[in-house]
Amino acid sequence: MSRFRKLALATSFTVMAVGAPMAQAQESAGKETLTEEDVAMIIVGAQQQLIRLSEQATEEYQDTLRADSPSMPAAWMMMKDGETVKRLNISGQADNMPAAAKIKMYRAAIKSIAQRGQINAAAILYTGRVNEQSSEQVMVIEHEHRLGVSSNKVIGYRLQDGKVSWAEPVTQEKPFEWFYDGSKEDS
Repeated sequence: MSRFRKLALATSFTVMAVGAPMAQAQESAGKETLTEEDVAMIIVGAQQQLIRLSEQATEEYQDTLRADSPSMPAAWMMMKDGETVKRLNISGQADNMPAAAKIKMYRAAIKSIAQRGQINAAAILYTGRVNEQSSEQVMVIEHEHRLGVSSNKVIGYRLQDGKVSWAEPVTQEKPFEWFYDGSKEDS
């Protein structure tokens, strides 16, 4: 990818989440001042990690979509090395719980792991309907990167002959909440 295209892509992500990435990048750099280009490259790296995480999580989650039983939420984490993706397992702790409760448990587990600096990114995947009157099924990818890139992707899907076909994803803003405690006050 050309340098211009990387910067253009990074700029589009900067528009979505300009405050948190700049603050996190500046904080991680200490007293050094980062240029806009440095921040753009950091954001591109975060975006690439989220893409890798989302692709692997979606690939693994497709078996859940194909199952006859209702699809239950699942979560994945990108480890600190920026390459390893692991599924978060809460089996045994969440058996027989409704999907909404499992999502809350995944959020709490991710927040605990993230705030201890063990992961770079995380994603929770779950399914639902566009609204109560609609029969259209959607999968939601709720994801966040430690550098402040955070959103929900809502993707319509159809199952036909055991194959999943996807609609165009719709991206929604998601509060940045897993990696840093927003209630910290300056001392």
